[in-house]
Amino acid sequence: MFEETAVEAAGIPARQIRARHDERTIRVYQAYSPEIADAALAAGTFVAPFKRERMTWIKPSFAWMGYRCGWAAKPGQERVLALDLTREGFGWVLAHAALSHFDPRVHRDEAAWKAAMRTSPVRVQWDPERDVHHRPLPHRSIQLGLSGEAVDRYVAEWITAVTEVTPVMRAIRAHLADGRVAEARALLPAEKPYPLSAELAEAVAASQDDATEGN
Repeated sequence: MFEETAVEAAGIPARQIRARHDERTIRVYQAYSPEIADAALAAGTFVAPFKRERMTWIKPSFAWMGYRCGWAAKPGQERVLALDLTREGFGWVLAHAALSHFDPRVHRDEAAWKAAMRTSPVRVQWDPERDVHHRPLPHRSIQLGLSGEAVDRYVAEWITAVTEVTPVMRAIRAHLADGRVAEARALLPAEKPYPLSAELAEAVAASQDDATEGN
């Protein structure tokens, strides 16, 4: 794995939020069983059998979602949904997040990290981004785990649209199975860096040189 400083020196921020977004919304992805997906599509948000009491992980990267669900092939993750969230809601998520692992660059000590973990309704993980073959790339992709108040607000306030993207996932898998890599890559949605204030970048341990004011 590349060192983060080497990645940044090459012009690719090691920890950068990349997503499909516009002035009002940002798109994240989740994969579920048909029962949960069908109910969410019908209601325009998550309803039973979705369980609010469980932590739910949102992922802005389509490619990382494809890796996680095996391009919509893993049991219980056969249906992939795109959720458009308000940027205000996404900003709340970042502002109330705690890293899943102790990081001496962010935390004063382990006691401070554990205190943040106890009080935060959001968990942050930075995992290696993946290519279409699921191979790890040098830079990382963010995952955000929502619990408690964060889940309630996610379901009730922040979701503006629910779109099924399972057919695209399956088409990518079919192209790869037939050796049509270029065709598979062409189906990946365009994702651009998401602007972060310096404060939010620090909160989630994003690469600071990529942070821009205005989020």
